Amino acid sequence: MLGYTRVIIAQNERGLHFRNRQLVAILEPGVYHWLDPLDRHEIQRYDLSVAEFHHPWLDVLLRTEADLMARHFQVVETGEHQVGLIYKNGRLEDVLPPASRELYWRGPIEVQAEILDISADYALSRNHAALLTRPVGMRAKSLNGFILSAEIEDHHVGLLLVDGELVRVLPAGLHAFWRFNRSVKVETVDLRLQTVEVSGQEILSKDKVSLRVNLSAVYRISDPVKARSELSNLSEYLYRTLQFGLRQAIGTRPLDALLGDKDELDRIVWEYAAERVSAHGLELETLGIKDVILPGEMRDILNQVVTAEKAAQANVIRRREEVAATRSLLNTAKLMEENPILLRLKELEALEKVVDKVERLTVFGGLDGVLRDTVRIDLPAH
Repeated sequence: MLGYTRVIIAQNERGLHFRNRQLVAILEPGVYHWLDPLDRHEIQRYDLSVAEFHHPWLDVLLRTEADLMARHFQVVETGEHQVGLIYKNGRLEDVLPPASRELYWRGPIEVQAEILDISADYALSRNHAALLTRPVGMRAKSLNGFILSAEIEDHHVGLLLVDGELVRVLPAGLHAFWRFNRSVKVETVDLRLQTVEVSGQEILSKDKVSLRVNLSAVYRISDPVKARSELSNLSEYLYRTLQFGLRQAIGTRPLDALLGDKDELDRIVWEYAAERVSAHGLELETLGIKDVILPGEMRDILNQVVTAEKAAQANVIRRREEVAATRSLLNTAKLMEENPILLRLKELEALEKVVDKVERLTVFGGLDGVLRDTVRIDLPAH
């Protein structure tokens, strides 16, 4: 029929009925019809599977049609220092930022809002942090930049900075903070033992010998707050302190002292560095000089010195052995002088050695001639 309008609102729909561009009704599921020869009626359909309601005339509708809007919509508003957690059918689905307003259809999706005051406490509870820092589905899209999360591992701590000010030390675990109305940052500090290498240091000893020295140290951060507040670059400060301690230890001692006692060098560097770094929240665990490298010509000179020293030691030992051998011969001679039988045994021993070294021996006068004429030991006359 000309001018006759028929409208069907489905089970999952609602319709905004405007007449002469004024809201007159919100249509629930059903069939509607009316005469509209002048095309004065307009129906705007909304799918209730999307709970949020957005309309360009929203402020006007809330003011002029307050009762009608209240029957069909749930209004959630947050203040300047509030955040809204939106639950749909019991599941956390969305976050409403501060100073926001959202309308939700009263329909198949049950919407509940939890309003949080973040004016002073901007840290999320453990339950909220677990839900919001690992979002899924639509919730992941709604959390765009709203939350700062930090997972602090074992043997680490976190330093919480709000608007540039250090406000809290965070233990190991999951932490999350609202970013609204403030700048939030978390710095992680490792409390485990760490190493620092001071390598290739060219240093002159007291007697002007150029040495290349390598040092290794193990340290930990004992006071993260003090270390951060007093040191702009922790690693560089520790490196420089060990470097200066090493130069002081080597530059005030001659080469012989340096090569003779490396433990003393370690002690001197330790005494220089340990107290200085502990004043800034660091703790030295161990420290040691790994290498003391001499220039090539100095190595040759030292090798010559060592060779000469060893040769002198060998010569002393050789002279000592010669004196001992001479003293032993003198003692043997005295024994043979006092004991003829021992002298005779010595002659037989010598004869045995002689006979063993010759191929043919002609004997005259029998065995007595051999014993008498072949080997004879004459003792000196007194």
